[in-house]
Amino acid sequence: MRKKLGLIAGGGQFPLRVCDSALKQGYLTVGVGFKDYTDPLLASKVDEFLWVNLGQLGKVIKFLKKNHVQEVIFAGPISKPKALNLRPDFRAAKVLFKLKSLNDGAIFKALIAEFESEGFRVVGPQQFVPDLIAPSGILSFRKPSSIELESFKFGWPILKKIGNLDIGQCLVVKEKIVIAVEGIEGTNATIKRAGELAGKGCVVLKAFKPGQDERIDMPALGLETIKTMIEAKATALFFEAKYSLFFDLDKSLKLANEHGLTIVGIKEGKI
Repeated sequence: MRKKLGLIAGGGQFPLRVCDSALKQGYLTVGVGFKDYTDPLLASKVDEFLWVNLGQLGKVIKFLKKNHVQEVIFAGPISKPKALNLRPDFRAAKVLFKLKSLNDGAIFKALIAEFESEGFRVVGPQQFVPDLIAPSGILSFRKPSSIELESFKFGWPILKKIGNLDIGQCLVVKEKIVIAVEGIEGTNATIKRAGELAGKGCVVLKAFKPGQDERIDMPALGLETIKTMIEAKATALFFEAKYSLFFDLDKSLKLANEHGLTIVGIKEGKI
């Protein structure tokens, strides 16, 4: 009997990649999409599909149970500023009411627990898109300069502390000064803001939050990250390897090399 995967899809290409991989692995796929976020193409790829508004947790769970889903995966981002306007249904409101914090980590852990309480197995992206898991080492032609390395050594422990507080996954530094901390606006907006504040030479750091569940909201990078860095005149990117997703890696490295950026995957806090 074929397994059934419940794909709860945010925006971008990630849900489509997961869906294609799941089909190749023999899964029957049931999709849930959010209006104004999810690519409508997904509806044509899955066996059953449901459009919902943000906050309709009870409706999602009822739909997945009706379709006898066994495993659930969350894929794709939701705009955090827009998510502030969600109208939770009764079940979502109960989950949110129990939380001391409404930051990402707390909400995602509560969501996983809620789905698992209904008998679903929540799975991570690794088994479906292993090619997206970011590699370690110096990936670009150019190695980081001594100044960029000092910025990394200065900023990485700070980023981990910020992550411990469940604030953000990205930090931008320059010459041992914190320029920008990611809040609700997301990584690209953080990089742009840093470029406006400090000009050329910023170093971008992106890391997995300590204690974060790797089945959901892994740090994501890609071609848009590199384009944004070029626009902001940032020169280096250090990210946490194996705990990040890197979309369009080959295209991203090609563009980075053309503009002299250095791209480094960090493993266990080291290059």
